[in-house]
Amino acid sequence: MMSQGAYKAEQAVGHGDNAVTAQDVTNPGMTEGAGDPNVKMKALAWMGKNKVEIVETKKPVIMEPRDVILKITGSTVCGSDLHLLHGTVVELQKGDILGHEFCGVVDEVGSAITNLQKGQRVVASFQIACGDCYYCKQKLSSQCEKTNANTIENAMYGGRTAGMFGYSHFTGGFAGGQSEYTRVPYGDVNLLPLPDDVPDEKGLFLSDVLATSWHAVVDTGVKKGDVVAIWGAGPIGQMAADFSLINGASRVIMIDSNWRLGYVQERYPHIETVDFSNLEKGESVTSTLKKMCNNRGPDISIECVAGEYAKGWAHYFEMALGLETDTSEIVNEMISSTRNFGSCGITGVYVGFTNHFNIGSLMERGIRLIGNGQAPVHLYWESLLKMVQEGKIDPLKMVSHRVKLEELDIVYDKFDKKEDRMQKVFVETKFSFPVAPGTPSLTTYKQ
Repeated sequence: MMSQGAYKAEQAVGHGDNAVTAQDVTNPGMTEGAGDPNVKMKALAWMGKNKVEIVETKKPVIMEPRDVILKITGSTVCGSDLHLLHGTVVELQKGDILGHEFCGVVDEVGSAITNLQKGQRVVASFQIACGDCYYCKQKLSSQCEKTNANTIENAMYGGRTAGMFGYSHFTGGFAGGQSEYTRVPYGDVNLLPLPDDVPDEKGLFLSDVLATSWHAVVDTGVKKGDVVAIWGAGPIGQMAADFSLINGASRVIMIDSNWRLGYVQERYPHIETVDFSNLEKGESVTSTLKKMCNNRGPDISIECVAGEYAKGWAHYFEMALGLETDTSEIVNEMISSTRNFGSCGITGVYVGFTNHFNIGSLMERGIRLIGNGQAPVHLYWESLLKMVQEGKIDPLKMVSHRVKLEELDIVYDKFDKKEDRMQKVFVETKFSFPVAPGTPSLTTYKQ
C-alpha cells in the first residue's frame, strides 16, 4: 500500500520537466501506444508485496527515434530485485515488469539509430543514460540528468539519478528485461555490442554486477597490500573480492552466514571468512576482525548487503512502524571494525533514512564513509569486457543455476529464501542461444 501510495502521490504532485524520454512505461500492455496488439510476450511482473507472476502482455514498440527493441536472450535476478519484491523500494504499480540486467539481439531500431543493426548481439546497461548531459559526458551514466523526472526522488535525495530498467516509477518507470522483449530508450548509448568470443552467459553480467563490484572496489580505494573486509557473500560480494585481489589486496575477509560462505570458499579457497551466526561467546564481528587484523581492523570495508535486513529488534520495529527505511547496523559494524583512517564503501541498496548511526566513531576515528552510488556502467563496461575476453575475470564463477523465464516466479521465491544454493542465475527465454560450454545445465521447477 505504501509503495502504490507513493506512486499516487507522485502522480498528484507531477513529474519534473527534465526528462527527454517517455516516463512510466513499465508494461507495454498498460500504456496506450506502447505495445503491439498483434504480438504477445511473456514477462515477470510485480503484483504486490512479496508477489510476482508470469504474465502475458503486448510486445513493446518503437516509441521514440532512438529506441531499440531487443529480443531478450538472457537475463538474471539480482539481490536488488528482492527490495522490489518486498516493497522496500517505493512507487511500484501492479503489473510493472521487473529486471534490470539483460542481454539480447536487436529486433528493431528507431529511425535515428545508426550504430546498431537488426540481429546484432548486445548487452544493456541497467541504467538509462541520455549520452549528452553533464554526467553522461563523463560516462557517469547512473547519474544522468535527463532520463528520470520523478519529483519525489529528486526532493528526497536532493538530486536526480538516471532512469533504470525494471526498478519502479521512483527511477522513471521503465519496463524491465525479465521478459521476451524490451524497449531500450537511447539504444545507441545504452547497448554495448558483444563479440563472438563472449557468450551471453558471460556478457550478460556487464549489465550490472561486474560494473557494480568493480566500482565498489575502485571507488572505495582498494590498493596494493590492503586488507579488505566484505559484508555479504552474494554475487556482488564475491566479485568485489575477486576485484580486490586483482587490485592488489593482500587479504580478503568475507562476512556472512549459511551456505553462501561455503559457496565462495569452494571457488576462492584463499578468501578468509567470518560466520557472524557462529561466533564464540562474547565475540562480535568487530572484535573478530580486530583480532584478525593486528587489533586495528581491515584497511578497507565494503558493504554488499543492503539496508532492509534488520538484525536486532529495535531496527526491526522501527522499520515496521515507518520510523526509518533502512537499518544502520551493518554500516555501524563496518565503521567500528575498520582501522582508524580507513575507508568504508556502501554498495548495497539503501533507500532513505536510518536511525542510531554511529557518527561519533566516523568523525573521531577519521573513517572515510563512501556512498558508492549506483555504479556508472558506461565508465567501466568496455574495459571489463576486455578483462572477460582475456580471461582475467570469469563471471561464470558466480553462476549457480540456469532457469526458464516461465519459472521466474518460483525462482524469486527460492532466491529470496536462499534455497537450493542459488547464488546467481542465468534466465533463458525462447530466443536464447544454445548453452555455452562450462555453464550450468537447465534447472526446472515446474513438473
